[in-house]
Amino acid sequence: MFTIDNMSRIPVYEQIVEQTERMLLSGEMKPGDPMPSVRGLAAELGVNPNTIQKAYTELEHRGMTTSVPGRGSFLREDATEQLVAYLNETALPEFKNMLKGMLIAGASKEESLVFIEKILDELADELDA
Repeated sequence: MFTIDNMSRIPVYEQIVEQTERMLLSGEMKPGDPMPSVRGLAAELGVNPNTIQKAYTELEHRGMTTSVPGRGSFLREDATEQLVAYLNETALPEFKNMLKGMLIAGASKEESLVFIEKILDELADELDA
């Protein structure tokens, strides 16, 4: 279910967060599903349980999970909506600033669109792999 790339520059906890988001959006995980136990996932991935807890804390901060004492963490029923809201709040302003920088640097609207299409094609290839 989860895999860790130890050669990646992305911290392990962020890899877990990103994979949870991807599995939620793809339907592999569904709202209401339980998250793996912290200890179990740490043992499976060979990482410190604190790393898993950090990922789960971030998912809860983003409004995607809820913690039930004694039972574990679960994807919230509105997890998909919370993820979309979080991305709109954080990613869109960053994307807008990146495009603004391109335009300030002299890129045309057409060049910016070609750049965006190239990124979308690369992402589509990654997701198909």
